[in-house]
Amino acid sequence: MLAMLDAADRPMSVTELAGAIGVDQPRASRLVQAGVDEGLVVREADPEDARRTRIRLTDAGRRAVRSATTSRRRTIEAALDGFSDDERAQLADLLARFAEGLHRAHR
Repeated sequence: MLAMLDAADRPMSVTELAGAIGVDQPRASRLVQAGVDEGLVVREADPEDARRTRIRLTDAGRRAVRSATTSRRRTIEAALDGFSDDERAQLADLLARFAEGLHRAHR
């Protein structure tokens, strides 16, 4: 959820967020509330419709995304240690095909 909000070009509604991360609306609401409780996201009024709220990252939320990204990158780099350039390229191709297959199967 945090990474999706970080990548978005604007705050998102809970419904938009649910669709973007592939969960139902009640689950997204619970995730948002947990993020609010942790100080990672805030709810704000939608300027186009005051009955709706939008969710945006706080500075702490942005730091959490950056930290998780850095940690993941280090873990992946360590796991690939010892792979040749050709092996890395082959793995990247296979993972891309796998991801596309998952995308097709999920439609």
